This record gives sequence, C-alpha cells and structure tokens, in this order.
Amino acid sequence: MTRDPGGGANLSALRGHNTALVLDLLRTAGEEGISRLELAERTGLTPQAVSKITARLRAEGLAAEAGRRASTGGKPRTVLRLVPTAGYAVGAHLDRDALTVALTDLTGAPVALRHGPLDLAAGPVPVLAAVERELRALLAEAGLPLPPPRSSASGPVPTVVSVPAAGVAGGAEVPGVGVPGVRVPGVGVLGVGVAMPGPLDHRGGVPGRVTGAAVWDGYPVRDVLGARLGLPVALDKDTNAAALGLAVRPGAPRSFAYVHLGTGLGAGLVVGGAPLRGERTGAGELGHQTVQLDGDPCACGARGCLEALCLAAVARGDLPGAARILGTGAANLVRLLDIDRVLLGGRVVRSAPEVFADGVTAVLAGLRLPTPVEVAAAPHAMALGAAHLVLAPVFGLAPSPADAPAS
Repeated sequence: MTRDPGGGANLSALRGHNTALVLDLLRTAGEEGISRLELAERTGLTPQAVSKITARLRAEGLAAEAGRRASTGGKPRTVLRLVPTAGYAVGAHLDRDALTVALTDLTGAPVALRHGPLDLAAGPVPVLAAVERELRALLAEAGLPLPPPRSSASGPVPTVVSVPAAGVAGGAEVPGVGVPGVRVPGVGVLGVGVAMPGPLDHRGGVPGRVTGAAVWDGYPVRDVLGARLGLPVALDKDTNAAALGLAVRPGAPRSFAYVHLGTGLGAGLVVGGAPLRGERTGAGELGHQTVQLDGDPCACGARGCLEALCLAAVARGDLPGAARILGTGAANLVRLLDIDRVLLGGRVVRSAPEVFADGVTAVLAGLRLPTPVEVAAAPHAMALGAAHLVLAPVFGLAPSPADAPAS
C-alpha cells in the first residue's frame, strides 16, 4: 500500500514519518524480523538514525529482538520485530441489522470479537449506546477496561467469540473460539474505528442520509462516541474500511475494488496503493449506479439501481442472476478505473462464493476484461478493517480520516 507522507497517529511515541517508516517495515517483516542494516537500506535513513529510532521503539515496548542472522562478514546481525501486543485497536461495524465489534493487536490480527443484532434505523441514540456497551464489554473481557460509562442502554447482548491470538506476551492466556474471557496484557487501546453504510463525511465524522436510515443524517457520530469513550474515534464507510484492511496486507494489489453484497451493495476502492474516497466520501457508491432506466424503484429514490436489482434477484433465490448483475457493476469499475483485481465479500457472497466468483468472472470475460476475481474470505472484514482506520496512520500508510485531504 502506498505510504502517506503526512500520515501518523497523534501519539508522542509514534510521531514522525521516519518512525512510521521503520514501524511499517517491522510490521511487514513479521516474526522473522529485520536487521538495522536492512532498515537503513530500505528506508534511506542513516544507520545512526535507525539506531536511535529502534532504541526508542524498544524502550517503549514497540520493538524487540528476534534473534541473530548470519552476515556475509563480521558478527551476526541482530534482527528486530514488532511487538504485536504493544498496542490495540477496536473496529466497530454498524450494519443495518447487526453490530460487530472487534479487538485487534497492533498488526491488525483479531484478538476478540462480539457480534449481535442491531436496528440501524432506530437512530443514533440507541445504536451508539449499544456500541458503547458492547465495546466496553469487549475491552473488559480483554483486561483493558475503560472508565465507567456515562449512560447505559438495554437491548440484545451480542455473542462473545474469542479468537486465538498469536504472540500474546506476558504469559497471557487466550481461550479458544467460543469461550468468553480473553485476557491480554494491560496496555493501551489506540482508538476506535467505526464503519457504517454511507453516504457520510469521513473528515467530519458525520453520516449523511443513509439509505433506509435517514435519521442519521448530520449526527456527529465521531465526536459523540469519542467523548463517551474517552478514545480517538475515526468514522468511514464500511466498504472503505474493508478495502483499507485488505490493502495493508503484505503483497496486496496496488489497485483493486472490494465489492460488498450484504444488506446493501457498495464498493471500497484502492487506486495506486491508496484508498479512493472522493471529495465527499462518495466514491464507491456502486449500489446506486443506474443500470436500468425503467427498473424497479430503489430505497434511495432512484430507479434501476444496481443494488435494487441485485437484492431483488437474491430475494427470488436467483443467486446466479445476482452474480451477473454484480458482474455488470464490477465491469463498469474495471473499465473506469483500470484496476488490477476485483475482490468480492459480504454475507450474500459468502453464502455461495463459487457462484458469485464464477458469475462475475464470466461477465468480465464476456467483455474481454481479464481482471482476476477473488472472494475475500474474512467474515468480519468491515469490523477488522475499521480497526485499521486507527492502525494504518501509525505505520504511515493512510492519513487519519479526520485530517485527510481528499483522495
């Protein structure tokens, strides 16, 4: 993923572009680690500068020795690695009918997750109360409790799903899947990323007239939730969050579209290694692309929208037909943006991955578009991607949504 030179978290321990360069190389090196000499070669920094940065990162617990590596001459090189448990982030996905909150370590690997029903159309007050309640429960179970909540709300309690996390330090025990009570070391949470359906303003942290839930229009989600939690909060469209989470993976394609089909239809775009949000966070509104002028009415007020046609096919049980409609939208993205890959996701896609992968591929092939099509397997890609709204700036990979220039 393309690095943003102006990025970086507003944390004293992680300030500076050079520190972000080193942190990201430690992240991508994984458990094998990387030597100081390699860090200097790959960043263009002097060995002295790298030594100062890595010494500070080690003192702050962000980096640790990972052994020694044979060299072509002289003494073996000491290699360093990122300490995944040096920090945590929370991602929250507010879908139209479900809430997912996930805790990840510094690399974005899942540590614990809660998932349960939600009525997004009920509006900001009850929904954000539920988000706060479940987020606090998630962190309390992980040994990272926040100060007492200012208010409480009733409602269904999501199921706790504990995900085994590699590399948890300090002898911490992480139970297996389905067992509550994940424990992690008592270190800090960097912030909360919130992903929800658009349209919204990612800089202002404010939703627009969400289709089917217009009551959210203009509500200051980021500021209200941040004040209640006492943590930095970033807000972005759910498809953008998922695309970001996919883009920061080592070896990710430089340009791709993440096309999501669940309770709605949308796309998250990465072009030239950077997320493409548009001037008003409106890029990727694939579901409301008109593909049939006299088509069925859509909840957005238009007719013949890709989302309306695709969801109607799903409701009829015609998944191959839905895949062909989805392929039409994907083909338009390929032609418009010349992307390298189409990644498919969402609960409907995951219910029949081969049907959708084959159907979209067939449409592209029929139009002589050789772009590869894959299914993104992560079942909670949007919640995990939301955590990267907090993590990516730490590694200089993306500007903070609140401060970013239009991309």
